[in-house]
Order: sequence, then structure tokens, then C-alpha cells
Amino acid sequence: MKMIFATGNSDKMREIREIMADMEVEILSMKEAGIQLEIEENGTTFEENALIKAKAVAACTDAIVLADDSGLEVDYLNKEPGVYSARYMGEDTSYEIKNQAILDRLSGVPKEQRTARFVCAIAAVLPDKSTLVTRETIEGYIGDCPAGTNGFGYDPIFYVDEYHCSTAELSEEAKNAISHRGKALRAMKELLRQRGF
Repeated sequence: MKMIFATGNSDKMREIREIMADMEVEILSMKEAGIQLEIEENGTTFEENALIKAKAVAACTDAIVLADDSGLEVDYLNKEPGVYSARYMGEDTSYEIKNQAILDRLSGVPKEQRTARFVCAIAAVLPDKSTLVTRETIEGYIGDCPAGTNGFGYDPIFYVDEYHCSTAELSEEAKNAISHRGKALRAMKELLRQRGF
């Protein structure tokens, strides 16, 4: 059985394959499946964007299609960057610059007001074109400076109290166990199993 994940992000694909390893499916990225699409993510929620991506790819295949939309919500910044996390300050802006911009905007703000969360919504379109959606979060706060090299995106500035470090300082295993994407993927895996996949 084939499953196509609507992403071209190799870091994300590695995470997905690790978490879904115990399912008897071949997991392909869009590129590996030979699907080339420009998908406009114009939803206003993570769930809407995940469904937009999954449905666009599902129109090209009979395989199970999964897509995710995830991002960072910083409470002090009115939940920015939110659904615009990847496009925050422009799509080609490096995360080093994005992370620094968030740190600059929080300069002098005390820790208890720096609360934040990573959100991940995962949508699946099944071969019969029915859909499933899961949403999970990981709560934390924005640290004072970037730390760690294990993660990607906003990981170096997102700190988790129970580990006293950023998510970029966690091992792959520890991160997958607590991450928003890890939790949302495991919830999706459960829904797929209930459907007999």
C-alpha cells in the first residue's frame, strides 16, 4: 500500500517515516511519487491548509494522501506567525532571520509572557476520497536566544519546560515523542487503523 505525503521537505519526510515505520505502507514524498503541483495554501486555519494540500494531491492519485500544516503561535504576538509560519517575512527568508525577528520583538518580555506552541494539523484523503483530520500541539515558550542544531525551522528558539532546553537540542527520538507533528501523526495512524489500513 502506498501513502503519499504532500511535502517536499526532506526533514519532514524523515520524521514522518520514523513515526509511521510500523505501518505496512510505502511512504513517498510528492516528488518521489512524480507529482508536481503548485498548491496555494489560502486557508485561514492549519486544518484548512492541510486539507487543501491533501485534496490537491489526491486528485492526481488513488493512494492515501497525507498533508500537514504546522506552525508556531506566540501568544504575546497575537499568535503570530501562525498559519503564515513558513511564509513569515517572505518565503525565501532564512529561519535564522525569522527567529531573530521574533526574539527582537520579545526583547525585555518576561518568560511568563513568552508562552508559545507549535501546532500541527494533518489531513488524510483516503482512496474513496473521504477525509480525516487530526490536530495536536506542544506547549512551550520562546527562549532568550537560539540553541541547538537538531531541529529545523523555529526549533532553536522554542523551549520546553520539562526538558529545560530548545526542541533543537532534543534527540530525534525525544522530539518525535513530544512534538506536535509526532502526536498528530500518531493520532492519524490510529484513525487509519480504525479504517482498516
